[in-house]
Amino acid sequence: MIYTTLTNKALRLAYAAHQGQTDKSGQPYVFHPYHLAEQMTDEISVCVALLHDVVEDTAITFEDLEQEFPKEVTDAVRLLTHQKGTDYFDYVRAIRENPVAVKVKLADLAHNSDETRFAGCEDISEERLMKWREKYAKAKAILKDAEV
Repeated sequence: MIYTTLTNKALRLAYAAHQGQTDKSGQPYVFHPYHLAEQMTDEISVCVALLHDVVEDTAITFEDLEQEFPKEVTDAVRLLTHQKGTDYFDYVRAIRENPVAVKVKLADLAHNSDETRFAGCEDISEERLMKWREKYAKAKAILKDAEV
């Protein structure tokens, strides 16, 4: 991860926005965007990784982000925000137009596919894991050709 004034702002915003949320394994949700950000190698990608779920999963709006972050960040976050009613694979196909969004989504899919995150979780069935495996494999295949 790169630490700059902008990425530190994104760190603080992601931490505050996801405060109290947990992921499917019961871990603090903010660990997920932090994990993605640690893999990014430039300021814009770090910000996008940190902010990729804030509009979808919190009270933060695109307008809020546009007041604080450059267009390169907000454009990618907009593509990474899955709008209700939009087919998941149509959403993934749209991401292909932005190299930063592709890079962050591929990291997101890799982290979501890491089933070791569910060690000790009894609430996740094999059937659910199979659905996720299929969904994430198809999404990765869609993005593979667009990978930067």
